[in-house]
Amino acid sequence: MNKKFAIPSAIIIASAGLLASPAAAAPPSGAISGAIFTTDASGVPVNLNIYESREDVYLNGGPGLNAPDDAAGLPDGTYSFQVTDPSGKVLLSTDPVACRQFTVEGGVIRNVSASGACAHDTGTDGEDGGATVQLFPYNLTPNNGGVYKVWVTPTDLLNCSAPGNKHCFVPRYSKVDNFKVLNDLIVEIDTRFWKNGVAMDGYAAEWTDTNGAHNIKYSEWNPAVLAFHEAHFEATEQGTHSIKVSDQPGCDIVAVKAPDGSAAKVRGNSASVTVVVADHTQGDHTYFVDVTCQ
Repeated sequence: MNKKFAIPSAIIIASAGLLASPAAAAPPSGAISGAIFTTDASGVPVNLNIYESREDVYLNGGPGLNAPDDAAGLPDGTYSFQVTDPSGKVLLSTDPVACRQFTVEGGVIRNVSASGACAHDTGTDGEDGGATVQLFPYNLTPNNGGVYKVWVTPTDLLNCSAPGNKHCFVPRYSKVDNFKVLNDLIVEIDTRFWKNGVAMDGYAAEWTDTNGAHNIKYSEWNPAVLAFHEAHFEATEQGTHSIKVSDQPGCDIVAVKAPDGSAAKVRGNSASVTVVVADHTQGDHTYFVDVTCQ
C-alpha cells in the first residue's frame, strides 16, 4: 500500500485560511497516477466502504490495495482533500481547505504539517508505517443513498476558476473514492479478469465517476471485505460511470463484457465500458465488468 504524490511549486494561503487558486503553473496533460481509498485509522480496508460513524473514515493512498510491486503510486508532494456529496455540488467538509492538507514523501503519507495548527488527526498504516488521515469534520450527506465522496488533488492544481471545478477541485486532476456511513445498501461496480477460465488477482481497472474524476482499484481475493477476485468500486453514485481496462503483464485483453451483457470494443490495448448505476433506493446492485485475457 504505497502512497505517492506530486506537486508543482508554491501555494498561496489567503488571510482567511483558504488556499488561493494557483495562477501560473502549467497543469499536467492527464490524470494523476496512482490511487486513493478510504480506510480506518489503522489502514485496514473496511468492508464495502461502509463505516459506523463519520469519525471512523480515514484516507489512505498509493498504488492501491493488492497492486503489483511495480505499480505506479501517487507522486510525492502536498495534497488537499475534501468531502462532498457524490455529485460534488455540496461541500460537506466544514473547515477551510488550508486545514485539509497532507504531504507524501518516499512513497507514504508522512504528515499533515502543511495544515499547521488546524491539521486533521492521523493514524498509522500498520502495513507500511505511513500515516492515515481522518476526514472528519464534515456534514451529513444529502444523498438519498447515504453516499459521500472524498476528493484528493495536488494543492498546486486547485483552481477555483477552472470549468467544472468542484469547490476548486478539478475532476481531471483529482482522485476520488466513495463511502457510506451506517447505510448497508450495497451498490458497486466490480471488475473481474479471467484467463483460461481462472479469475486473476492484482489487475488494475480505472474508474471514471459521474464528475469525470478518477481512481484505480486492483482485483483481489479478500473474503473479509467481500472481495472475490474483483476490483471493487464501492458506493458508486447514481448516473453514468466508465470503467477502463488495459493490457497488463499476463493479460492481453481479448474481450470485455459490460454489465448489460454487451461487448465493448477493444481498441489497441484497452477498452472502456459504460456503467449506468441506478438510484440507491432501488436496492442492492452489483454491476460486473468481465475481462477476458490471453
